[in-house]
Amino acid sequence: METIHNISDFKNIPHKTVVTIGTFDGVHLGHRKILERLTNNAKNTGLKSTVLTFFPHPRMVLQKDVDIKLLNTLDEKKQILETLGLDYLIIHPFTKQFSRLSSIDFVRNILVNSIKSKKIIIGYDHRFGRNRNANIQDLISFGNTFDFEVEEIPAQEIDDVSVSSTKIRKALLEGDVETANSYLNYAYMLTGTVSKGKGLGRDFGFPTANLHIAEEYKLIPKNGAYVVKSQIQGKEYYGMMNIGFNPTVDGSRKSIEVNFFEFEGNLYDKKIQVQLLHRIRDEHKFNSVEELKEQLKKDKSHSLDLISK
Repeated sequence: METIHNISDFKNIPHKTVVTIGTFDGVHLGHRKILERLTNNAKNTGLKSTVLTFFPHPRMVLQKDVDIKLLNTLDEKKQILETLGLDYLIIHPFTKQFSRLSSIDFVRNILVNSIKSKKIIIGYDHRFGRNRNANIQDLISFGNTFDFEVEEIPAQEIDDVSVSSTKIRKALLEGDVETANSYLNYAYMLTGTVSKGKGLGRDFGFPTANLHIAEEYKLIPKNGAYVVKSQIQGKEYYGMMNIGFNPTVDGSRKSIEVNFFEFEGNLYDKKIQVQLLHRIRDEHKFNSVEELKEQLKKDKSHSLDLISK
């Protein structure tokens, strides 16, 4: 998959394309139905499968929605899409100026002249152009004018996979990672850089990697303890992670701390990705540090039981 960060950079690519358009936050099971249809169509027609997506998320730009939380960072989305057999991923900068393109200018200048679309595969409810005032019937009409085909994915086919990014966000905010993972078809991930903490975990016999996530728009699941796994230096490690404020030791800032089982080494300043497998309990304020240590031992035992199943 070749990633292109501006539509204008596609003009020098000679291939004609079959295209789908969307934000694809989470790249969940519902999205995959569309993307599978896209890649199959490309194989059957000789066109190049192309996903057109945008960053920042349109709501961040048009509504100044600083509270919007997304399931994927941009790098995570690219990582997942990379596995699906696409030819091209175009991530175009979304700006207010871009949002003001009329529907005909979007179709003529972007889809036809820049991306060389010969076929567009799109959901039944897709809207586009300034103020999202054009729908799939308009797109079909433009196709007749500009010589491209439109394939509509009907409501029933998408709704058969009862999945949406909203449902996944709700599950994660409730701590239900198993449901979220089943909708995503992969383990929800957090990607960040390991920074130095207070070192209290090491004092307790549970050294932790403190994960700093730079992207403020990334959705962080409900506070509590989780079973996780990571690939570190080419090897898979399991562990347990706490999201929260460490109330037993008077923590005042929210943190994400991972204790990897059987890992020895220095992770400071390294970028790691943590996959969430199960949630094992809420965060509690214990009466003493000794009580917290005992709970951590129980958490580890519970985590190992879940891992071994």
